[in-house]
Amino acid sequence: MSEATSQDAVASDAQPVFAPWALDAAQEIMDRCDKLAEFSDMEGGIERTYLSPEMDQVYTLVGEWMRSAGLTVHRDPAGNLIGHVEGRTPGLPALILGSHLDTVPDAGKYDGILGVITGLAVAKQLIASGEAAKLPFSLDVVAFGDEEGVRYGATLLGSYALAGKWKDEWLQLRDKNGMSMSEAFTSFGLDPSKVRDAAYTREQAVGYLEFHIEQGPILEQRDRALSSVSSIAAASRYVVSVDGESRHIATPYDLRKDALTSAAEMIEAIDRISQAAGTRANVGGLSTLPGGVNVIASNATFTLDLRAGTNELRDEVYGRIWQAFDEVAAKRGVSYSKRCIHTADAMICDEFLRGCIEQGIVEAEQKEAFGLISYPGHDGMAVGELLPIAMLYVRCKGGISHNPGESVRLDDVAYGADAFSRAVLAVARAQEAKE
Repeated sequence: MSEATSQDAVASDAQPVFAPWALDAAQEIMDRCDKLAEFSDMEGGIERTYLSPEMDQVYTLVGEWMRSAGLTVHRDPAGNLIGHVEGRTPGLPALILGSHLDTVPDAGKYDGILGVITGLAVAKQLIASGEAAKLPFSLDVVAFGDEEGVRYGATLLGSYALAGKWKDEWLQLRDKNGMSMSEAFTSFGLDPSKVRDAAYTREQAVGYLEFHIEQGPILEQRDRALSSVSSIAAASRYVVSVDGESRHIATPYDLRKDALTSAAEMIEAIDRISQAAGTRANVGGLSTLPGGVNVIASNATFTLDLRAGTNELRDEVYGRIWQAFDEVAAKRGVSYSKRCIHTADAMICDEFLRGCIEQGIVEAEQKEAFGLISYPGHDGMAVGELLPIAMLYVRCKGGISHNPGESVRLDDVAYGADAFSRAVLAVARAQEAKE
């Protein structure tokens, strides 16, 4: 039994309202997440990366689970695992249920993985109940091979390939051991020259639904199991370099051009401005030169990641941050430069598909549905460049993610699986009504 299950199983005396199949399915989902946590290239923790031997082993096992549920299974040319279920007639466009199976270093069990395994559980239930054979679309359960970008630095590789946004230059990237992505494709049994064949066309798919842990505390604070997602936040990342002058510690303060204390003031401004605007910002890395204990820093370089609910708010907040940096630089006699290393516009979830997710939540929980902005990025950001998308969030303990302490409740997973299944059926009913 899952550790999270033993700690956080149905704690309430209230009679659950989710469908009878959902609790057994939730237990299987949790057990399978436990099993997948055993496949890691990190000693004493979980780390599973793109095109790795551990990913190959996970694909073999998840593929077996898919086949036993009645799905046909293949690995696409980009290294994603896909389970397929036909609808009422062969060859119909697919409704994609997707998330990722790769992890960050020292990861938890549920980020991405819970979404893939819940999508499989929903497909399994729809097949067993006979509902899949009535659907006006097929189902594709997609397990993306790379979302986190740990091995090669570039993120969302699997979902960008599916969306037809693959960049050939990615194949020349090298991992920490010097292996190029192209070489990794070959080692994984794939032909790197065919990676673009993984792309869907707009005619091949109805839309994309993703089930995911919240990775934040809002659901727990509201004492709710589930929510929809209104949008995936706009994000931009920069490397900022502050240049001053190295001098001996004996230099009086009014003669110093200290890059590190200037950077510290800039970082404090980031925190203050971001909080006031209601955005999310983080400085995750900081290095200095020359690094002597008695030498004033001549350079300080730091990373900055900022996320906002809209593109306009992101850009407006960055404008305030650059203005604050200008003021710090003028006051302290230093200069700075900035280099954008990543930018992604906000992805607004499709109104219709989000409505189907919320209908599923209402039917499963018997409570009013609501939406949250997703500040973490997700595969839906890439898939949304091709298809309409929507997401269902499930509560995670303490909002903790990217951490071995990730934890979900058994009853929340049951509510989520039920709501996700009901959302698929809501999409089907709406499509049938248009025919």
